Amino acid sequence: MKSKRSLPAWLYHRARLFTLLVGLLLLCGAGAARADSCSVSMPDVNFGSVSPITTSDIVTQAVGTISCTWSLNLSSNASICVTAGFGGTSVSANPRTMNNGSNLMQYNLYRVGDYAAASIWGGPGVAGATTPFTTTLLAPGGILGGTKTQNFTVYAKIPAGTSLAAVKTVSNGDTVYSALFGGTISYSYYGGTTVSPCTGANTASFAFTAQATATNNCTITTSPLSFGSPVLLSSAVRSTSTLSVQCVNANGYQIALNGGTVANNVGARAMKNAANADTVSYQLSATLDGPLWGDGTGATTKYTGTGTGALQSITLFGMVPAQGTPSPGNYKDTVTATIYF
Repeated sequence: MKSKRSLPAWLYHRARLFTLLVGLLLLCGAGAARADSCSVSMPDVNFGSVSPITTSDIVTQAVGTISCTWSLNLSSNASICVTAGFGGTSVSANPRTMNNGSNLMQYNLYRVGDYAAASIWGGPGVAGATTPFTTTLLAPGGILGGTKTQNFTVYAKIPAGTSLAAVKTVSNGDTVYSALFGGTISYSYYGGTTVSPCTGANTASFAFTAQATATNNCTITTSPLSFGSPVLLSSAVRSTSTLSVQCVNANGYQIALNGGTVANNVGARAMKNAANADTVSYQLSATLDGPLWGDGTGATTKYTGTGTGALQSITLFGMVPAQGTPSPGNYKDTVTATIYF
């Protein structure tokens, strides 16, 4: 039979003291709960290809991510404030501008998708946009802390209208406009009482780019050219109509007119009687009695112009020269206008 040996009394006291010291070290290690660091990851805001003469606003979105890390935690929360300055060469946040050299394109960034002035993303001291993104990240559970993230959506808009119509493309090609942003996240951590955002002494910076590619573009519409109802064609009959053209500011363009469906000849166009084979010859020009307006072949010329971003009206001059009067009826030809830019 084995005998039991009891430990000396002083050893029990030492064991208790060791347990007590371990407990004190754990409590001291936990310390005050805190968010060790917060950061923002923000992708570029890219509008893609933009036609400066569009009649519709161009909108897009980008989703940023706020991330805060706690090394140890009991109950501390993080109060977050995410701000954005003017961006690029902008001198105001309303509107902001992207640039290509000295050429500018107006746009803006918003905290919500109503695109209202009150929703422009900025921050304290940012003229024209004093309101940032604000949020609170609650402390993670568990004494060992962890990481919490939260997404936020940035809404962006390029407004259609006069300012966009003034945008230029370089050498009639696609032109990138951009603005580099330096954003800031400020944060503070607190226990039981909520603190005001944007007052935290802790800050971190982040960067992203707003970008759009201006593309060259033109639109063209035409109106009918009518010579009325002359009884005889013993003298010239004249008339005019209008071509409406809208092309990107400062970009050149040319307009060609084909030979029509009746004669298919830019130098000798003709209208045909709807009831028989009779025809009437006619001419088109860009100036009164000027060179024939065609596709540049033969003795014809194309119309040459420069876009302003706004709608331009071009007068088309038509003439039916003196000729033998054919049978009565409705005479018609269809001519196609093509704009090159």
